[in-house]
Amino acid sequence: MDPHSCPPTRCAGAGRLRRLVVVLLLLAHGGLLAWSAARHSPAIDEVGHLGAGLSHWHFRRFDLYCVNPPLVRLVACLPLLAAQPQTDWKRYDPTKYGRQEFLVGADFIAANGARALWYFTLARWACLPFSLLGGYVCYRWARDLYGDRAGVLALILWSFCPNVLAHAQLITPDVGAASMGVCAAYLYWRWLKAPGWLRAILAGVALGLAELTKTTWIVLWPLWPVLWAIWRYADRGKPSDVRWPRQAIQLAAVLLVGLYVLNVGYGFDGSFERLGDYPFVSDLLSAAKDPTEELASAGNRFTGTWLARLPVPLPRDYVLGIDLQRLDFEQGHPSYLRGEWRHGGWWYYYLYGLAVKVPLGTWLLVGVAAAARFRRAPRAANWRDDLLLLAPLATVLVLISSQTGFNHHLRYVLPIFPFAVIWTAGVAGSGPVLGRRTSLVVGACLAWSVASSMAVYPHSLSYFNEIAGGPRGGPAHLLDSNVDWGQDIIYLKRWLEEHPEADPLGLAYFGGFDPTAIGLRFRLPPKGAIPGDPPAAPDAAPGPQPGWFAVSVAILHGCQYAIPDGRGGTESTDRPYYAYFQRFRPAATAGYSIYVYHVTPEEANRVRRELGFPELPP
Repeated sequence: MDPHSCPPTRCAGAGRLRRLVVVLLLLAHGGLLAWSAARHSPAIDEVGHLGAGLSHWHFRRFDLYCVNPPLVRLVACLPLLAAQPQTDWKRYDPTKYGRQEFLVGADFIAANGARALWYFTLARWACLPFSLLGGYVCYRWARDLYGDRAGVLALILWSFCPNVLAHAQLITPDVGAASMGVCAAYLYWRWLKAPGWLRAILAGVALGLAELTKTTWIVLWPLWPVLWAIWRYADRGKPSDVRWPRQAIQLAAVLLVGLYVLNVGYGFDGSFERLGDYPFVSDLLSAAKDPTEELASAGNRFTGTWLARLPVPLPRDYVLGIDLQRLDFEQGHPSYLRGEWRHGGWWYYYLYGLAVKVPLGTWLLVGVAAAARFRRAPRAANWRDDLLLLAPLATVLVLISSQTGFNHHLRYVLPIFPFAVIWTAGVAGSGPVLGRRTSLVVGACLAWSVASSMAVYPHSLSYFNEIAGGPRGGPAHLLDSNVDWGQDIIYLKRWLEEHPEADPLGLAYFGGFDPTAIGLRFRLPPKGAIPGDPPAAPDAAPGPQPGWFAVSVAILHGCQYAIPDGRGGTESTDRPYYAYFQRFRPAATAGYSIYVYHVTPEEANRVRRELGFPELPP
């Protein structure tokens, strides 16, 4: 009898306990997401995604927000079809080129007023199964590889990861892509372990669904055949129930089924259109001298070549979305890292973002897992299992890091998170464990990671680890969706209801809609002077003034954006006009992304003297 085995009754009891723990962890994860989804206002990109998702259902078109495939948006808008909210399509013109999804989304909020917040909550709740699926697959794959303890550890790391909690509550596609990507990879791994037609079909369906979440997973098309070839090479000379020609046919079926599911998701809209008929706008694919020309004037570098006649087995808007995303990176945008603004980005931006946005307890677990890999005796199949986890992770990270036209969002590398979670969970695997002391270290690191995340919840979008200074120190490192994505305007509105003395409020808001639509009254704060700008008009009252003001963190640190002016319009902040508020101490905060200031006449004059403004009269 194996001395490490347990009696059947004891094993059955342990199995029931493990299943109960898994269910409770998934329930906790879903509960955390549902609560935070109901507490936050629509993030900037959510406004565009909701408007685009409604257009998909209403018009059977996929041109809005085509830079991302439509699956998550379609799922998000399903409950809204039953709720029947007001829609406003007056600014949607499919004959014109441009990112109209944000206009459509803002019009949707204006048409529904404060009720729009409830519709966004419904849409967010509809997307929660994506993250629950991701957590379950992390558990199953880690358990299959390393044992029960590793499966539970992987599920805990996923369920309480602040970056997962931050984005899984939104209707943006990042966590959906992470979940469907790891699901597809897991089913593909199962097919590699035991090839068969049923497993091949399941892997193909999952591949197609992953492709429908985000174009990041286009890397799987070339990556999977390479991994299969490596897997087969390692099996050379070994007896196999399925010989390689049959496996090759099944692999082709996996890829073809994935391609079919992708086209089904778009209703075969524009599938097999000739390559020469696409109106490309990126410099890579367009022959136009000016890649910013209108769509009607766009070019196609394949025109006049034999390639122009080739049918493209992809939906039209899927291809145009890749082209449009490429244009964004080619043109470049101002990017921010560690207090520095530059046009374009940094190759190490995402590595730096991971360093400051992932809990330190998790990083220590990664280190312990790496040490365990080196200290354990190697087994023949281990390196191949690790390869199936690390190859997608490395490929996506390198691909995203190579796009340095702009760096705004760590969320772009969220698809690698489940693979890292599963690999890290191997530290708790069965077999030769590193010892009791290391087990205590693993438990302490896990507790630290969970506690660090929960200390910031429900404001997980603004999470930064302790070395970065926490969420209050985060803006010194990163901006945009890493800390401030317009998600806290509801918290500001509630604060104002509790502090009527702050009316009238000056507000510089970094968000995707006009807060007046949900009943928040405000005006713009006075602008500060920028060297080289013409003098302000006498009645403009520039510079620091006494009163109550609220400024989004992104605007505070000089983000260029068209901010609502409180009168139904917008005003561009193409200069750091509101950076002078950094010289005041906030009186309160709304979440961690909006700072509230009560500026007294004495404080206003102090800062005016520092900036060279004349003092205000008594």
